[in-house]
Amino acid sequence: MHWGAPAPDLLRGLAEVQADAAHTRKLPPIDQWNPPDCGDIDMRIAVDGTWFYLGTPIGRPALVRLFSTILRREADGRYVLVTPVEKVGLKVEDAPFIAVRVDAEGEGRDRRLKFLTNVGDEVVAGAGNPLRVAFRGEEPRPYVHVRGQLEARISRAVFYELVAMAEERATRGGRELGVWSEGVWFSLGSPDA
Repeated sequence: MHWGAPAPDLLRGLAEVQADAAHTRKLPPIDQWNPPDCGDIDMRIAVDGTWFYLGTPIGRPALVRLFSTILRREADGRYVLVTPVEKVGLKVEDAPFIAVRVDAEGEGRDRRLKFLTNVGDEVVAGAGNPLRVAFRGEEPRPYVHVRGQLEARISRAVFYELVAMAEERATRGGRELGVWSEGVWFSLGSPDA
């Protein structure tokens, strides 16, 4: 395990990714990379979306954004940072990103919901990027798919915006609130809960 400074290969790989991103403005093809697994580093993403390294918050938004572009979730649920030369694990307390804004265009079935994450990703909810609401006890925990196997937890303020624009419809078990985006209905839960 790596618990000290990041390995030189990770830094070299990160520099290559950053140089490529500066020229293309695209996300790196991390799903195509299969470098050696070098264990875990002392990095975590807290429930509130803050990234920590060695117990200290990473204060440079550009560095957090760069790390976010090489974040991947493996089939076993483990989160890793991947470069062409190295893969290292990190801890994610909930979802790696937070949806901090939603912009709605249109109404009803024609509505389009575009979310902005805390690391600058924009994603439109729809068939390819579904919304889901999990419950911890009675507390709703809403998420939107961002890319790969990565999700953003929808912030409380943004969730309240979704609830304000929600429609109600009858179901076999009672009633549910939900929103449309790109022609897909997403349930937000029962208004009776």
